[in-house]
Amino acid sequence: MVRMVALSGAALLLAALQRADAANVEIDGMKHDIQGITMSNFDGVISKFRDSAVSSLWFYKKDSSADAAVLEEYNKAAADMKGMAKVCAISCTDWPVFCEKQGVKETPTIMIYPPNPMPAFKYEGKMEGKAISGKVAKFIPDFSTKLTKDTADTWLTTDPTKPKVILFSNKKTAPTIWKALSSETVFRRTVRFGFVSEEDADLVQKFKVKKFPAVVLQHGAKAEKREEYKGDMKFTALKDWVNLHSESGMGDKVRSSSGAEAEEAEEAKPWLVQEIPELTAKSHNDICFKGEGLCVIYLAEGEISAAETEMLTGLSRKFTSQLSDRGAKMKWMWINLAVETEYKNLFEPAMLPSAVVFNPHKRLRFAKLDHGEDNEVKGDEQGLTALMEKVLGGDARFKMVPGQKLPSWAQRAAPAPKKKKSEL
Repeated sequence: MVRMVALSGAALLLAALQRADAANVEIDGMKHDIQGITMSNFDGVISKFRDSAVSSLWFYKKDSSADAAVLEEYNKAAADMKGMAKVCAISCTDWPVFCEKQGVKETPTIMIYPPNPMPAFKYEGKMEGKAISGKVAKFIPDFSTKLTKDTADTWLTTDPTKPKVILFSNKKTAPTIWKALSSETVFRRTVRFGFVSEEDADLVQKFKVKKFPAVVLQHGAKAEKREEYKGDMKFTALKDWVNLHSESGMGDKVRSSSGAEAEEAEEAKPWLVQEIPELTAKSHNDICFKGEGLCVIYLAEGEISAAETEMLTGLSRKFTSQLSDRGAKMKWMWINLAVETEYKNLFEPAMLPSAVVFNPHKRLRFAKLDHGEDNEVKGDEQGLTALMEKVLGGDARFKMVPGQKLPSWAQRAAPAPKKKKSEL
């Protein structure tokens, strides 16, 4: 009897400890898809993008058992909406004044911020992943065009520099991922998205579509070039595929009615299709500073060789594979310090080539490759691997960018246009 009482007491203690642990809400960027924010970056993460995007924000308290019960379900919503909408969270334990100003009197509270001019509102549905993501999805703007046999030809030949991507579906309306692709910030100005229902048999037959769903890309001045998507019908995979084709079409020439070539509609961005792009004034936002993840920057004194490119490509693929199941992202690039001299002053490499891992989020900071007291560590595959392992292991020392302001970029002259041969 005494033993039973002792066991019962131990069980109660264990249950109490489990409840206390469960009440500890901690959002881990390596385990969760939720984007944690603060009072200071609320405007930059959510308010700034209200004109074209929808976001959700979960207000929680770290020691709340009610909030702890919501964490995993809210993370399911974040996973469902990954890349398509911002699913964020803020701690009212850390930012009580902000929560009070937002009218949050108790937690858990989820606010939905639809595109302007619709006002933000409190989510009143079930605290379940599918219900939350479904509510957010309803407010994703749809910039795709419903095509019919009467409108398709005109649509295809309008804006000839912009690739046309068409989803053929057995559904009557465009799905969430298609709406999200059509409203993506870059795609809104570089790509046009169309939607065709299975019911429109004439168009289905014209495009020789045999199964649904199917994604077809048409480009060229007369939409004469066709490619069919062969990958998974997932948002990220589709976005990567469309991105390659969107940028390859941005430099197409447009001919006037007289037959003369007009200026390029938009400037090409070759760095978006290169595995190891160069970091410059024009490319830095696209390849490093405005995206997710850390930037691995190879520091070179001049142009990099084919052997260096091959080495960096191999390292990029190696660490991408290793990090694929951890939710972490490393973007690889190089910089010519013979041209970008301000960045040479910032990074102060002991020798070249070298490397830094740059964190462009929140507080600008970077970790340098340590070449050793006698410069015995080289900026080669072995040296870069050691730097990566330090960063991933949490042992790297990051240095703040002075004044939290990037140095100025070198102004590079545009390449001279090629001379045309005389037709005489």
